[in-house]
Amino acid sequence: MLSILLADTASGLMSFLPLIAIVVVMYFFMIRPQVKKQKDEAKFRAGIEKGDKIITLGGIHAKVLEINDDTLLIQADGGSSKLIVNKTSIAKV
Repeated sequence: MLSILLADTASGLMSFLPLIAIVVVMYFFMIRPQVKKQKDEAKFRAGIEKGDKIITLGGIHAKVLEINDDTLLIQADGGSSKLIVNKTSIAKV
């Protein structure tokens, strides 16, 4: 009787093995790289300093004049116009 229960338990566990393998593969190929990318982007945005030349996601080339918690005051290159943009809209420094 005990051997039948152990055999049923082992076969039940073996049926979940492919599902567990799929979850592990998804973690290493999808979730983990995305989390790493988000950390790198947060580090990049935290490293922006006053005076840096930046390019926004909209393609505006500008210089950072002032830094607030989640916004930047920028001045477009060659112009006198000033803009306030979110830090998330910065593409390059």
